[in-house]
Amino acid sequence: MTAARSPLSPAGAPRPGLRERKKIKTREAIRAAAYGLIRQQGYEATTVEQIAERAEVSPSTVLRYFPTREDIVLTDEYDPVMAAELAARPAGEPWSDSLRHVLRKALDLGAGEEAELARLRTRLLAEVPAVRARMLENMSATGRMLARAIADRTGLDPDGLEVRIVSMSLVGGLMEVSRYWAEHDHEESLTELVDRALDALENGLPALRESHREGDPGRHRADRRPGPRKD
Repeated sequence: MTAARSPLSPAGAPRPGLRERKKIKTREAIRAAAYGLIRQQGYEATTVEQIAERAEVSPSTVLRYFPTREDIVLTDEYDPVMAAELAARPAGEPWSDSLRHVLRKALDLGAGEEAELARLRTRLLAEVPAVRARMLENMSATGRMLARAIADRTGLDPDGLEVRIVSMSLVGGLMEVSRYWAEHDHEESLTELVDRALDALENGLPALRESHREGDPGRHRADRRPGPRKD
């Protein structure tokens, strides 16, 4: 990502002020330094001090922008864009279509980075336990943000069980799409993977759907237990 492209700004959003642009530039310099070092020597060998030296900032500046090393890999500006995109969808649009658009947008933004960088991000998520653990922590905050966006659109309580389940299912699905893409060498289309993920969330597993369509009487066979024996 680069600040010059501003790929994460919603359409019609005002240009950030000078102070915010400087912050963005510093964040991007730190990210670029971290990714360059990780490419050269691997994630575990890369330290905050090395990142600071390459980015020409102090270690305390790195930690002010990114509290942990994992945050350098994971932190982005996608979440506000997802919320804005969801809020901007037409009121009469089917809910599933709105979600499909938002998830596609989120992944398109990630794929819009330099291709090698996008692959590195997803590979680290798939391979480095510390990055994956931090991602799970971050998912909670993203889920709350998405729950508020869903509540604003539907009038439901953002703390309601159903809203929380839907929002966290979407966040978890997005993470698994990214991991699946990395684990399969980035060969499949992200758009198609999003469609498959949403189809699974909306309709369940394909095998179960097929069983229901055919009226398979044995589809719950695994859950059956023998009844009491009759003499």
